[in-house]
Parts: sequence; structure tokens; C-alpha cells
Amino acid sequence: HLSDTWTGICHIKKKTILKPDKMNFTDSKVTINNPADITVILGYFVIVIGVGIWSMFKTNRGTVGGYFLAGRTMVWWPVGASLFASNIGSGHFVGLAGTGAASGIAVGGFEWNALFIVLLLGWLFVPVYLTAGVITMPQYLKKRFGGTRISLYLSVISLFLYIFTKISVDMFSGAVFIQQALGWNIYIAVIALLTITALYTVTGGLAALMYTDTVQTFIIIAGAFVLMGFSFKEVGGYSALLEKYSLALPSPSMRDSTDPLRYNISSECYTPREDAFHLLRDPVTGDLPWPGVLFGIAIVGGWYWCTDQVIVQRCLAARSLTHVKAGCIMCGYLKLLPMFLMVFPGMISRVLYPDEVGCVVPDVCKKVCGTEVGCSNIAYPKLVVSVMPNGLRGLMLAVMLAALMSSLASIFNSSSTLFTMDIWTRIRPQARDRELMIVGRVWVLCIVAISICWIPVVQAAQSGQLFDYIQSVTSYLAPPIAAVFFLAIFVKRVNESGAFWGLMGGLLMGLCRMGPEFYFGSGSCLFPSKCPDLICGVHYLYFAVLLFFCTGILVLLVSYNTPPINDMHLHRLVFSLRHSKEDRVDLDWEEEERGRKARREMEEKNKANNVEGK
Repeated sequence: HLSDTWTGICHIKKKTILKPDKMNFTDSKVTINNPADITVILGYFVIVIGVGIWSMFKTNRGTVGGYFLAGRTMVWWPVGASLFASNIGSGHFVGLAGTGAASGIAVGGFEWNALFIVLLLGWLFVPVYLTAGVITMPQYLKKRFGGTRISLYLSVISLFLYIFTKISVDMFSGAVFIQQALGWNIYIAVIALLTITALYTVTGGLAALMYTDTVQTFIIIAGAFVLMGFSFKEVGGYSALLEKYSLALPSPSMRDSTDPLRYNISSECYTPREDAFHLLRDPVTGDLPWPGVLFGIAIVGGWYWCTDQVIVQRCLAARSLTHVKAGCIMCGYLKLLPMFLMVFPGMISRVLYPDEVGCVVPDVCKKVCGTEVGCSNIAYPKLVVSVMPNGLRGLMLAVMLAALMSSLASIFNSSSTLFTMDIWTRIRPQARDRELMIVGRVWVLCIVAISICWIPVVQAAQSGQLFDYIQSVTSYLAPPIAAVFFLAIFVKRVNESGAFWGLMGGLLMGLCRMGPEFYFGSGSCLFPSKCPDLICGVHYLYFAVLLFFCTGILVLLVSYNTPPINDMHLHRLVFSLRHSKEDRVDLDWEEEERGRKARREMEEKNKANNVEGK
């Protein structure tokens, strides 16, 4: 058996792969210090920066449309690859593999659900966004409902979700990987990554992202396929995984409580779930109940794929609607892969390294991965540093950096679009293109600074729950937004009051559930949460369904009791009128007119000043 104390990660020399029974537990971290790995990583960075610089000269970046929407010239395959690459961050590698290691294949449902949702995006939502002629999602709501309060609320909550869920989770996951592979300090690793990412976002705009996304998607898929091959070979094939997963228990000496007065370890805390190979699980006792997987994930997925700035912006940059649809189909096929590339390798990692990945004693877990609640998060990085030969290990690190940079770069770019087009133009309606582009770039730098300050919080929260947190936080905040967009596009009768009060009611309901859960913590097997069952007893995916329908009912109730919006304001803004040829009077035209007037006055003042100066 494995020895009792585990205080580091096995050191791998040359190309030998150490089987679990031969592992020596030493204090040394595996560092990538051989020429093959270093050459692969440097080569990769040279390619990415080269592509960014090339696309910088190739596309029109001097206008707002050029910088933010890549000049609307993208064909279908970069659109599809970019949709997939923006979605797959290192959070997926660490989170999906970790949850796979802990509880089996059900987490793959999050990925497979997107197969259908991404088609709704191409066929139902994007046609309306394109005919409406919008760049951001709050801008669409402003044209659809008029007023400024809805779009302002959406801009602020989107920026909040970006910074505190997406960026923090991706940075944490990337840091887990880099710590396992390189033994670097977490701050140095993350700051270096953020700097490179921000550099090519600020210089190349979206076109650089589109092309580098395409390159990175191929690297991500190739590297993950190679690792999947090595890990299945190591475990002995799929049938061996089926057989061995249920037997992947920590060695007897690694299951004993070191502090019997504080906690006892029951066998269910370290025994793999019986339903590990079930995609659809019991609606009451399952950790991911099947109605939640079918409907709850669809609602959260609807918000993410159909109304989220990061994703929709990729589609709006396409050459035509046909290219959008083809890109969505391509992305749907690519979404079949994560189950095989991430979830199964995570489960294999638990089979090969049950004492580390499946650790249960808090003190031991603390030594293995720095957190007491469990080390399933290290499943994927552990596999990479233990199973891959030299050179290929470098390739996999490059893949993780690619995933991390791609995901972060998309968020930087999209949030700078949101900030400049929705918040800055409200503060300074007379702002010209040049000023908007400078503000966009400065905002990217601000986000980088906030993200770096957020690292200690991420480190403190680094527990097995981080990936759960992102799903649950999204389930508490996103369903009202999904409901409002869905009704805005398909129900003509919905008006501004209905949408606004629906969003407020939904936010209040979401916070009533989220507050206690954060206050009491989500607990672990050894230390269950003290949150009252009445509040936290409802699974977060069930809560998402409930919240979606409550918000929808509230929106319709208020809308039907207040005056409707005239059809002349809705041409090409709702699905039923998307082919309308009549002139539309935008509800936000007064505000736009004020902006144009302010810019004209500014120009005249500048001209007058120039004349006086001469």
C-alpha cells in the first residue's frame, strides 16, 4: 500500500511512469525543467503572440465596430471554435475532472445540455439580435423596452458575475494546475498569465481573440485527447475503469480521524457513489437530480449561451446568419468532447491515486493540496504531471494556459465592451470613437488589477466547493435574466415595467437563497452545513427552475396590468416581427439624439478653439 504520509507530489524522472504502488512521497514538487517541455511552452507562446500581431494588422481596428466586433467578417469555423474556446476555461479541466473524480459522470450533463441550447442561440436569438442591430445585450433591452434602468442593472450584474465568478474560478483553476506542474508561487503564475492575456487583448482587439481562439481550440483538443489516451492505457481501458472506480478507496491508514473528538469519518465520505456511472440520478437523493439536469441546467445554460455578452458577441461578429448557424452546430459537436476529455480522466485519476485525489482526512488533504475539504480538484493536474512523457507534459501545460488565457481574454474584451458602450456613454454622451476605445483599454487594465487583488480571496476559498459555487451562484442570479430575455423576444406584450419588476423580484428571491448559503457555508461530508433545510434543502438546480418560472409569472402579471408598447417601436426587435420592413421608432432615440447633439457641440467647440489658437 501507499505509505501513510503524503506531503508532496511524486517526483518524476526521465520518462518513467510511476505506478501508484511504487510512488515515493517526497517534499519536492514536480517542476517542468527539461528542454523538451520548455521548448514546447515557449514555441506555443511565440505562435499565439504571432497570430495576435498578424490579425492586428489584417483587420480594421480603428472603429468601434472593428475593435469590438472584428469588423463583422468572421466565417463559420472561427465562430464555432471561438464559441467553444470562450466557454472551455481551465475551470472546466479542473472542475469537471474534479467533480468526475468525486462523484462520477453526471457532471457531464452540464456540457451535453449545451448541445441543444447553442442551437436555440443560432436559430431563435441571434436572428433577432442581428435585425435589431445591437452590439451589447443591455443595448438590446434598451431598444426593446426603452428607459435606462433595465440595461444599467444588466450591465452592472454582468460585470459583477464576470469578475467574481468567471475570472476568479478560472484564475484559481489555472493556479492549481501551475502549482502542481511548476511549483511556482500562485501570485507569480497568475500575474504573468494576466499580463500576457491583457497585452494581446489591449493590442489586438477581438480579431486577435478570434484567430488565437481557433489555434487554441485545436491545441486544447489535441492535448486533451493525448492525455485521455495515456490515462485509459494506464488504467487498462473503459471496462477496467468501470470495475476499478468503485474500489478506489484511500488506504485504511488514510481514513482514520486524527481528531476523534472533533469529527468521525463515516465510510460514505470516501466510498465512490454507487450511481457514479448514471447520467440521470434519483430526483430526491441524487447529488445532481435528473429533473435538475434536464431543466435547471437548461435555464442556466439558456442565460449563458443565449443572453451572455461573451458568447453572443462571438456570433454578432459573423459574416452572415448562415455562418452563425454553422458555427453553432460546430460548437454543439465540440461540446460532446468534455465528457471524454475531462470527466473520464478525472475518474481515472481517482483510480490511480486514491490516497491523494480521494483523500478524506482534513490534515492529510491540507498537506496534499492545501485545502481541508478534499483534493478532487487536483485530479486533472495530477494526471498530467504523473502520466505524460516529457514534451507532451509541456504541451498540456500550454493547453491549460491556452484555456485560461482564451477564457480570460474573452471576458476582458466583453466586459470592456459592456463598460464603454453601456456605462461610459451614459456618463459622457458626447464621447467620440477615439475616447471610447481608450476607455475600453483602461477598463481592461482595471479588471486585471481587481482580479489580482481577488487572488487571496480565491486562495482562501480554494475548496472542493469552488466549482459548485460557480454553478450555484449562477443558479441564484441568472434565471431572472434568462426569463426576461426569453419573454422580451417571444412575447410582444411584455413591457418595461414588467421586465424591471420581474428582474427586481427575481434578484430578491435569488439573494434570499444565496445569502444564507454563503453565511452558513455549503458544508462537507465531515462537517455538514448548519443552513436550515427550508432554505438550503432545495437543490440549486431545482431552485433555478422555480426562480425562472416565478420571475416569468411576475413579468407577465405586471406587463398585462400596464399599458403595452406600440408595434411601431418593436419592428425587428421581437421574433414575430423580425422580418418586418417598416421603419422602427427606437424607444431610446431621444437619448441617442442627445448624445449626437452633445458630440456635435463638442466638435464645434473644438473647431472654434482651433480657429482662435491660429
